[in-house]
Amino acid sequence: MMSALSSSMVSSRVVLRQFSSSSSSSSSSTQSTSRKSSTSSSSSNNRRTKVQRAIRAQAVQQHEMTEGGVLLPTGLYCPDTTQTFRRKTRTIQIGNVKVGSDHPIVKQTMTTSDTRDVDATVNEIMRCADAGAEMVRITVQGMQEAKACQEIKNKLLQSGYTTPIIADIHFAPKVAMTVADCLDKIRINPGNFADGRKKFEDILYETDEEYQAEIDEIEEVFTPLVLKCKANNVAMRIGTNHGSLSARTLSRFGDTPAGMVESAFEFARICRKHDYHNFVFSMKASNPLVMVQAYRLLSYEMYKLGWDYPLHLGVTEAGEGEDGRMKSSIGIGALLLDGLGDTIRVSLTEASELEIEPCTRLANLGMKACAEKLGGEDKFTETKRDFQSFERFNGDLPEQKADETIDYRNVLHRDGSVISSVTVEQLESEDQFYAELGCMLAVGMPLRDIATSDSILLRQAPQASQEKAMRSIRRLQEIGCGVLVPEAELKKNPVPNAIAIVSLAQAIAKEALPECAERFAVTLNGSESNEDLAKLKDIDAIMLLIQTEKGRSRIHSSRRIFEVLQANGVKIPVIHHKHIVDGDKSDVVIQCGAQVGGLLCDGNGDGVLLEYVGNEKIPLSFLRTTSFGLLQGSRMRNTKTEYVSCPSCGRTLFDLQEVTAQIAEKTGHLPGVAIAVMGCIVNGPGEMADADFGYVGGAPGKIDLYVGKEVVRRGIPMEGATEELIELIKEHDRWVEPKEKAAVAA
Repeated sequence: MMSALSSSMVSSRVVLRQFSSSSSSSSSSTQSTSRKSSTSSSSSNNRRTKVQRAIRAQAVQQHEMTEGGVLLPTGLYCPDTTQTFRRKTRTIQIGNVKVGSDHPIVKQTMTTSDTRDVDATVNEIMRCADAGAEMVRITVQGMQEAKACQEIKNKLLQSGYTTPIIADIHFAPKVAMTVADCLDKIRINPGNFADGRKKFEDILYETDEEYQAEIDEIEEVFTPLVLKCKANNVAMRIGTNHGSLSARTLSRFGDTPAGMVESAFEFARICRKHDYHNFVFSMKASNPLVMVQAYRLLSYEMYKLGWDYPLHLGVTEAGEGEDGRMKSSIGIGALLLDGLGDTIRVSLTEASELEIEPCTRLANLGMKACAEKLGGEDKFTETKRDFQSFERFNGDLPEQKADETIDYRNVLHRDGSVISSVTVEQLESEDQFYAELGCMLAVGMPLRDIATSDSILLRQAPQASQEKAMRSIRRLQEIGCGVLVPEAELKKNPVPNAIAIVSLAQAIAKEALPECAERFAVTLNGSESNEDLAKLKDIDAIMLLIQTEKGRSRIHSSRRIFEVLQANGVKIPVIHHKHIVDGDKSDVVIQCGAQVGGLLCDGNGDGVLLEYVGNEKIPLSFLRTTSFGLLQGSRMRNTKTEYVSCPSCGRTLFDLQEVTAQIAEKTGHLPGVAIAVMGCIVNGPGEMADADFGYVGGAPGKIDLYVGKEVVRRGIPMEGATEELIELIKEHDRWVEPKEKAAVAA
C-alpha cells in the first residue's frame, strides 16, 4: 500500500542525491523505466529540493499514519512521560536468548575480525561472550563469508559457547538466504537490502506508480528470506540507518525520522503478510537527537497500529573513548529512561569486547529505572514538548545593567553553558587551577579559550585572608567568568561581585541579597509547586539551577518544571545541576549522558553543572571536558572536531583505531567540523550523513575522500591520505592552524 499523501506531495517532483545500482540485476530494466537521471544544475536541484521539503513538511503535518504508510503524528510515544514504565512487547527468540519486555535487556556487540578467518572470528566471539555479550553480530558480505559461518558456529558449539550469532547483511539477498540455514538472526538494512551495489547520483521520482513498482520489487526479493526465516525459526532485525535510506523513501520523506520509520515498515508489512513476527526494529543514526526522535516516532506509530515488536537501541558510528560513550549514553540512555529498548549495542571504535562494559552499565540503568518505576512524584500533562518536531527551549542571556560593577554578559554561553564546581583549595593552586578550568595562560594570567568553563560554583567561600583564592576569583571575573556562591556563605565570607544562589522561596519573598552580590541565581529541587514556579516570570534571576532532591527523578521532575516555565513565558536560562554522590568516571558519563542528555534531547536546558562529591578522585578537568562533551553530543556547543567513526567489522579495509587516532591528532582543533572515518563503502556515504568530510576505505590500501556525500578524490594511497584530507579541508576554508599555547609564567 502507498502512503496516504496530500495532492501537493503526489504531484510534486523531488530531486534527491541517492545511490543508483552499479551492478546488473534482473530488475534493472524495470528500474530504468521508473527512474530518470536528473540533468538540472546542482544549484537548481538545491533550490527545488528546498521548496519540495517545505511543501512536504507542511503536508506531512496534516496527516497521521495508517496501515498503508507513515506520516508525522502527534501524541505520546511511551506509556508515561512522567514515570518510567517499560513498553510492553512480544517476546522473540534468538537462538537460546529471549528478547522482549518480559526479559532483561540483552547486551550485544559486533566482531571486527575478517569473517573468512574462522579461528580469529571464533576467538573474538568467545572473548565477547566471556565479557558478558549475550549475542554477537558478524559481517557476512559475500558467499565466502557465508560459507565460513557454519564452521564458526560449529567451532563455538564444540567449545561450549551457545551465544547466538547474527549475520550483518548489506546488498546481498542471496547471502542472507545462505546464512539463514546456520545462524540465529539476520540483520537487514531496508535502505540497501534489495538495491544491489550502489553509487551516488541525482535521480527523480515522478509518480505513485514508480514508487509502488519498487515496493513490489522489494517484496519479490525479500519474501523468500522471510519464508525461510519463518521455517527455520531464525530471527531478524529490520535495522534502518539514517544515512542509508532508499531513493524511494527520500523522495517522499527526505532523510527524516519519518522516512526511517516508513523504510522499516515497508519490510515489516511483508513479514506480517506471511505471519512472520520473530523480528525487532532499530532506528540508528550517528546524531543522538535524530536517533532519539526516530525511535520515539517508531514507538508511537507501533502503538497506533497495535504492533508490539521489541526495539534494538544504538547510536551508530559513535566513535571512541569518552566521546563515543557519551553519545551512546545520551541516545540509548534517554530512551531507556522512557521505558523503550529491549536489546542494546554501544558502537565504539575499539575492540569489540570493550563495548560490553558501557553496554552493561546502560542496561542496568534501564532495568533499574523500570523496576523502580522511576518518577511519578508529580503527574502532569505535557503540552509544550512535541517529540516529533525538535525545538530547543532557550532562556534569555544576561544583559548588562548600567549600575553594575562587572560585566555579567559572558557568565553564560549562547550555545550552552558549562559551570564547574570548584573548591577553595583548587582556587589557591592558581596556574594549575586555571589549566584545569580550560584557560590559556599568559605570564600567569588566565585567558578564555574555546572550552573554558563559563562560570564556577563555590560551595564554600574563601576567607578574605586567603589571598591566592581571592586573587583567582578576581582574575576569573576579569575575563567574564561568573562566580556562584550560596547566599548563606556570602553572608559569612563576602566575595565581591559574586552571584548569590537563593531558593525559590527566598526569590519570591524578595529577600535582600548580601551586599557583595549584584545578581542572583535560583536553585530548584523539583518539589516546588506549579504556582510558585509560575512566579519566576516576575523574578529577575540570572539563571535557574535544577538540582533535584534525593528520591526525585531528574528527568521527570525537570520535564514538569520546563512545562510550567514554558506555559508561563519564563525565559530565564536553565542549568542542569547534577549532584553526583558516588561512582567512577564511567558512571559519571553514563548517568549524566542519560539523565541530562535525555533532557537536552527533549530540547530543554541551557547548560550543565556537574558536581562530584563521591570518594573517587575525579579531576576538575575531567568533569569540565565531560560537560562540554555532553553539550556537543546533544548538538548544542561545539568545542572540538566531531568524529563519526564506525566501530569496525570484517568489511573494514584498514586499522580503524589507528587511523582514527592519526586523523584526530592532526585535525582535533577544528570545532564545528565533522569528519567521518569509515572502514568501507557500507559504512561510508550511506552512514555519514552528519559529516562535512569523509575518509572512506575504497579498496585495500586505497582511500576515497568525500565532501558531504559526494566522493571528490578516489584511490588515494593510504600513506598520504591524511594529508590529502587536510588539503581538502583547507580548500573548503574550514581549516585553521593549531593554536600555540601562550607561555606560562615561571
